[in-house]
Amino acid sequence: MIAEIIWNADPVIFTLGPLSVRWYGLAFAIGFYAGYQIVAAMFKHEGAPERWLGILLAYLVIGTIVGARLGHVFFYEWPYYSQHPGEILKVWQGGLASHGGTIGNIIALLIFSWCVSKKPASWVFDKIVIPIALVGGLIRLGNLMNSEIYGGFTDLPWGFVFVRNGETFPCHPTQIYEALCYFCLFILLMWMYWKRNAEERPWLITGVFFIGIFVPRFLIEYLKNVQVSSEYEMIAKYGMNLGQMLSIPFILLGIGLVIYAMVRPRQHWTFPNRFAPEPDTPSRKQ
Repeated sequence: MIAEIIWNADPVIFTLGPLSVRWYGLAFAIGFYAGYQIVAAMFKHEGAPERWLGILLAYLVIGTIVGARLGHVFFYEWPYYSQHPGEILKVWQGGLASHGGTIGNIIALLIFSWCVSKKPASWVFDKIVIPIALVGGLIRLGNLMNSEIYGGFTDLPWGFVFVRNGETFPCHPTQIYEALCYFCLFILLMWMYWKRNAEERPWLITGVFFIGIFVPRFLIEYLKNVQVSSEYEMIAKYGMNLGQMLSIPFILLGIGLVIYAMVRPRQHWTFPNRFAPEPDTPSRKQ
């Protein structure tokens, strides 16, 4: 006898007039707030200016949303959006790609490094990727509440019947699989930063992040249902879908960054555990 979990969650938490508050949006908000607090602690630990936090948050919000949306548009459904360009702006209707969000974040962090911090790009990357792993797990829970991006049939006891989508048989809850992987990665990266001083090996944390995000993504894709009909031909031809093909460069990049970080001498930093004073504050010596 097949055990199963009947899943019929409402993606909307509550509605206020024309405004609907959804679990997916709440997951985004919680992730960005928690990420802000985590990065603030790191900036304080290393003596970076506090005002950089707000600038960095703005860059990341824009980079994530724009990158994820354009990634979905160009990677997955360009034939449709090329004929309906006005639909591209309707982010609230769904359609965000994690690979596009990753590219958007990379561009945003590079601009931040060049224009704001004036530090090597590794300095900010090795911090930001830690809360991004947390945000990734929370977003997958948001996907679960939306009853989307799940897998095929399973007879395992934790199979979910996604009633809202008309399913009548248990499916792999791949949203939960990915969320658990990303939460474990988040814990690992936090341990590396706070307990092992891994930031003294530039790019090490970032390399582990890319491996820890995209290897599980690559493997779990084998359990998922096809999200876009155009992928059937790709799977038949290459034995993998677009999400897996897009994951391979990030996995290779992660391996390369880890090797690069480990063969170079470890840097030794002094941690003041306070925010750097602003140039015009009274704390500056006259």
